[in-house]
Amino acid sequence: MDHLAAHPIETDILIVGAGPVGLFAVFELGLFDMRCHLIDILDRPGGQCAELYPEKPIYDIPAYPSISAQGLVDRLMEQIAPFEPQFHFEQMVSALTRMDDGRFLVETDIGTHFKAKIVVIAAGGGSFQPKRPPIPGIEPYEGTGVHYSVRRMDDFRGENLAIVGGGDSALDWALNLHPIAGRITLIHRRDEFRAAPDSVNKMRALVTAGEMDLVIGQVSGLDGDDGALSGITVKTADGPVALPVTKMLPFFGLTMKLGPIADWGLNLESNLIPVDTEKFETSEPGIFAIGDINTYPGKLKLILSGFHEAALMTQAAKRICAPGERIVFQYTTSSTKLQKKLGVA
Repeated sequence: MDHLAAHPIETDILIVGAGPVGLFAVFELGLFDMRCHLIDILDRPGGQCAELYPEKPIYDIPAYPSISAQGLVDRLMEQIAPFEPQFHFEQMVSALTRMDDGRFLVETDIGTHFKAKIVVIAAGGGSFQPKRPPIPGIEPYEGTGVHYSVRRMDDFRGENLAIVGGGDSALDWALNLHPIAGRITLIHRRDEFRAAPDSVNKMRALVTAGEMDLVIGQVSGLDGDDGALSGITVKTADGPVALPVTKMLPFFGLTMKLGPIADWGLNLESNLIPVDTEKFETSEPGIFAIGDINTYPGKLKLILSGFHEAALMTQAAKRICAPGERIVFQYTTSSTKLQKKLGVA
């Protein structure tokens, strides 16, 4: 048994998904003294908001006539800071079993183990997984020469790195890895980019200065032996171009998949999890589902609906975590006890 399996992380609540609804659940649960760990397949909090449309304004968050998706995530992170949630990024739940003592033993795809009294699924439409580029023979290089995320920047130190894509992820990593990579070539199918203008301007300045390469075209082939990448072929308007490349980061967007959640026996309906509207509990006692992942009569897929669901879920979760303890409803505006927890008393 490895170290992670031999020493599981124990927590009151394990939240699967760190989007806005999962983050707000930390706040509600924290008011009732329940400790939270969160798992997300992405490399930062925010879920779909942070990954797919961070700069887009949202207009239906109460008290905010307009707030960017990333701004909402930032405010939520500020709000839950007093409760010190623990995040586990770039991993997804691969196994879930109920233990003899009623708790859940949860394992992720990289071997992290948890023991939790409650599991809250706040996974939006499921786990975000990178889209595989349509490049023949890419599979043997995945995880060695081809990576879909940056887990450790130092893994790319001194490498001849090709970054493929034209969005924020591609441009951000081109700029962030530029100081440590041996050479970076940014590849995009056209000379227009969807990334933030400031990032595009910084990239073009580096290209003009000869410190970064920009190739307009599409990767059509990979070269190397035993998963070790040595070069790529790019199809351009002037014909194929061979580039010496030892690492490649393709950013072709994300797809949502329910993944292992589908195997948890939760009586799925069209890849959604049915819940009641009192507790938002699934067919499996102790497992709750809030946000876009759940379904019930009258369900609206709105962030504000997920916030409401998190509040009611918390009441039920407290009864499981502290059986027999009297639950006293309090307002944050008037309860000095709650204000002390928030550090504002």
